[in-house]
Amino acid sequence: MTGSPTEEQRLQDLARLRRVRDRIDREYAQPLDVEALARDAHFSAGHLSRQFRLAYGESPYSYLMTRRIERAMALLRRGDLSVTEVCFAVGCSSLGTFSTRFSELVGVSPSVYRREQADATAGMPSCVAKQVTRPIRNREASVTDPQLA
Repeated sequence: MTGSPTEEQRLQDLARLRRVRDRIDREYAQPLDVEALARDAHFSAGHLSRQFRLAYGESPYSYLMTRRIERAMALLRRGDLSVTEVCFAVGCSSLGTFSTRFSELVGVSPSVYRREQADATAGMPSCVAKQVTRPIRNREASVTDPQLA
């Protein structure tokens, strides 16, 4: 026995990871933690975190927070909820953690974003606004300008 997973096992693990990601996408506003996600996927928490990072480039917690921030951005653009209401609506239980993570991903605080973006996407279909305003992590931003031929 070599100790390396078979192709069949690898595909099964990828399917379980996809189900975890889909659950995060569906239930982002619910209290979710890595231990519960791992238990439901029949992984240990450490194994889930390692495999999720290998498959998707970030930890399950980071993926969850990104989904929450994306939804928060949409709610803040609407302009009818306070930052605190948005924080709790997307499943965050700490306004401080929410604001810090929002600022890290978006580059401005939630209140500044709300003020600046409420009018910027007016009249734009929500599917387009989501793509245009999607948060970009620092490691994903291009370092150089694209070269035009």
